[in-house]
Amino acid sequence: MKNPTMKVRELFSRLFPERQIYHRSGGTVRYFTVSPLQQAVLAVAVAAAVGWSLFATANLVFLPKQSTIGSGQYEIDKYERWVQELRARDALSRSQLVERTEAFQEATVNFERRHQTLEVLLNTLKNGGELEASALRGNDAPLLVNVSIDEADRRQSRPSSGARPDAANVGLRGQINDIEEEQQAFLNEVEEIAVERAETARGVLRLTAVGSNRIEDNREMGGPLIEFASLAKGKFDSPEEAAFAERVAQVAARMEEARYYQDVVDNLPLAGPVGVPWRITSNYGLRVDPFNKRPGWHNGLDIGAYWNAPITATGPGKISFAGVKSGYGRIVEVDHGHGFKSRYAHLKRINVKKGDTVAIGDVVGAMGSTGRSTGPHLHYEVWFNGKPYDPVDFLKAGKHVHED
Repeated sequence: MKNPTMKVRELFSRLFPERQIYHRSGGTVRYFTVSPLQQAVLAVAVAAAVGWSLFATANLVFLPKQSTIGSGQYEIDKYERWVQELRARDALSRSQLVERTEAFQEATVNFERRHQTLEVLLNTLKNGGELEASALRGNDAPLLVNVSIDEADRRQSRPSSGARPDAANVGLRGQINDIEEEQQAFLNEVEEIAVERAETARGVLRLTAVGSNRIEDNREMGGPLIEFASLAKGKFDSPEEAAFAERVAQVAARMEEARYYQDVVDNLPLAGPVGVPWRITSNYGLRVDPFNKRPGWHNGLDIGAYWNAPITATGPGKISFAGVKSGYGRIVEVDHGHGFKSRYAHLKRINVKKGDTVAIGDVVGAMGSTGRSTGPHLHYEVWFNGKPYDPVDFLKAGKHVHED
């Protein structure tokens, strides 16, 4: 009796006998041998491929419903997540758009108001007019706050609310900052011009020996500078607006200061008092009196020319006296404002009357020798707050203001 191993070998030999495969080409016959082992390996491979195909087919045929449902639910969940993300992005974009729109509208309103204020400053600077605090507010809007001559604090960035700023927000904020910097540069330039004008006017006042300190002490309380310095009205929406208002108040105060001193200089008696070539015959101060030959104080200048030489106003003003005074003879007084007066004495003839307004160079009379006089000449005096000053100082200062 054969053992099982022999039976298996015999079965394997019958199933996979050694085979020879012949191939004929071009009259030549070739063959190659396929061993039983090679046949067995090939058979196993074919059986495995057939088995896998049958399994896949059965899985597709008998389990289609469960597989399709799972895949469809996955796609639905994925689309729902996409929709939710899109809705969230849309809501964020809308909120950012609203925020940017509101910020743009607010910035536009602020810039319009600021530019109106800057236009008022510019027009006042060009035309040399008086600057009113009410004009800077515009439409009764509170603009100015309590100010000092010190610089305002640096502006603080306005805190943003809502979503994080994106690139568009940053771009808008950058444009706003650029415009704000231009406005600040304009204010700085206006302030520099105002300071330069005020210093020039103060320089002229120093030459007159009166000085700006006495001028400032002579100012009436409640003047423009006091008004600007005491403004404390208004509530502001942001630190930037408060800082801008304070800066405007400072520049406005500088401009009004310059305007005031320039107005003083423009009205000072700085021009020559005679309309023809003249000479000084006696100076201001201590001298020997021509009548009693004793030392005495001379409150003005004696100026010589010739009979009937035109006597002219040395500065704009209003005639405060025109008539005869003891010692002066026929005399004309011109009130130049701000505490300044000029006197023209010993006149032969008076061409004006009290209350008349005169400009520089207007003829107020003719040279003569009335009153306490030894010959035809003009006795010319300049007064400030009831005190006489040397007219020569005013004439020297006038060389820096009026052309010869």
